[in-house]
Amino acid sequence: MSRIAKKWPIALVIFVIGLTTGIILTARLNLTQNGAAENPVPLVTSEGTSPFVKVAHDVMPCVVNISAEKIIETPGFQFEGPMDDFFREFFKGFEIPPQKQKERSLGSGFIFKKKGDYYYILTNNHVIRDADKIIVKLSDKTVYSGDQVKVVGTDPRTDIAVLKIKADHKLPIAKLGDSDSIQVGDWAIAIGNPFGLERTVTVGVISAKGRSGIPLPNGPDYQDFIQTDAAINPGNSGGPLVNIKGEVIGINTAITSPSGGFIGIGFAIPINTAKFIAKQLIEKGKVERGYLGVRIQEVTPEIAEAYGLKEPMGALITDVQDGYPAAKAGLKAGDLILKFNGKPVKNVDDLRFMVAQTPPGTKVKLEVLREDGSRKTFTVKLAEYPESNVVSSAKPGGEEQTESEGKVEWLGMTVVPNPNGEGVVVAKVDPSSDISDKIRQGDVIVKVGRYKIDGIDDFKKAVKAYKDSTKPVLIRLERQGARLFVAVKPKSE
Repeated sequence: MSRIAKKWPIALVIFVIGLTTGIILTARLNLTQNGAAENPVPLVTSEGTSPFVKVAHDVMPCVVNISAEKIIETPGFQFEGPMDDFFREFFKGFEIPPQKQKERSLGSGFIFKKKGDYYYILTNNHVIRDADKIIVKLSDKTVYSGDQVKVVGTDPRTDIAVLKIKADHKLPIAKLGDSDSIQVGDWAIAIGNPFGLERTVTVGVISAKGRSGIPLPNGPDYQDFIQTDAAINPGNSGGPLVNIKGEVIGINTAITSPSGGFIGIGFAIPINTAKFIAKQLIEKGKVERGYLGVRIQEVTPEIAEAYGLKEPMGALITDVQDGYPAAKAGLKAGDLILKFNGKPVKNVDDLRFMVAQTPPGTKVKLEVLREDGSRKTFTVKLAEYPESNVVSSAKPGGEEQTESEGKVEWLGMTVVPNPNGEGVVVAKVDPSSDISDKIRQGDVIVKVGRYKIDGIDDFKKAVKAYKDSTKPVLIRLERQGARLFVAVKPKSE
């Protein structure tokens, strides 16, 4: 038998094995593709239409157009100045008295609840703020105005308002979803009345969650926004942001734009926040929030390092108010709150939301990291958030301080005794120093590391103790009536 004939069976076996392996791999790939295709929403339904058609069909009837009217008074033409008597006489008969005119703002809202004969509408507080008259127009063109529209309650801190109307026929009610379950990349559909164009539908995705610190003219104070690229424009405020199931996951509230028009960045209040606020406004007519009685600040990378943390997290207490829950429980300035009732605290806004959404009188557990590196757990009974409450603190030194023989220079700053008592005052800061972006002239330093600063001698002791430290040192200071912490590294490694 020839050499080729001998190798033929072997080649045939190899061919069969390769073919079989290919078929198996192909089958697996097809199974994977089929399995993956079962989860995403198809771009075209079996009827040949977009899946957004059903969402729009189900939700649009629940959306309302809101017009808020208020009367404003504009000043007339008056003569003021050294020769006003002369001009008044000269232009006698041409004066223009103060004028009253009607101002109207447009917004959106949606029906979310029925109780008895009344239907309840969610919208933004800024849509109806200071309104003398509110007009609600339904999808069936029915209009309610004047005494027909009742303001159940408003909450400027979250920019949420609840209205109610009494209807003589059945109205559609929006389904509320769970904003905690949404994920970045999920579909997001905004419905509202941008520029007065009723029930406009736009589509995008959830771009981000938990956005805060957004500078907005209307607030709110509590920010935990859903960010979306579904187009939101003036007039969309108060309208629903819904998921692909047609469930409301947020209230469209604001945009970030240099031109005033949509550029791909819109913000919505999570519907879970709105549920919490609306329930209290309907049942109590006001919002009751928990209160700790502390001032807190963000944890910077330097502060995190000073506390031995791998990355910034939590909220750092800068001041504790006497007589309130935190003080009664034993918390103090310098405690870094890491967990609230077992839930990790990401940042300042995260803690503020957790506390605010916990009813007053509730006992909660706070896990904190102290300056000495120890971890402690405190049980705190929350008080009710006071409408007006400011943590008292000593007044800082003046902006201009006179240098004296007791001055001390360290890290590019010059400090002098505080004529008002506690601490030392920063009299000068070298703008080229590493601390120039953290410490300012006029700051009052009250603590450096473990040293409490009552005067210049205490500051000298602290400098001696930490001058060669390669680890960040916490400095507690007062600035314009508020206390805060900064972390500085005296010596590079």
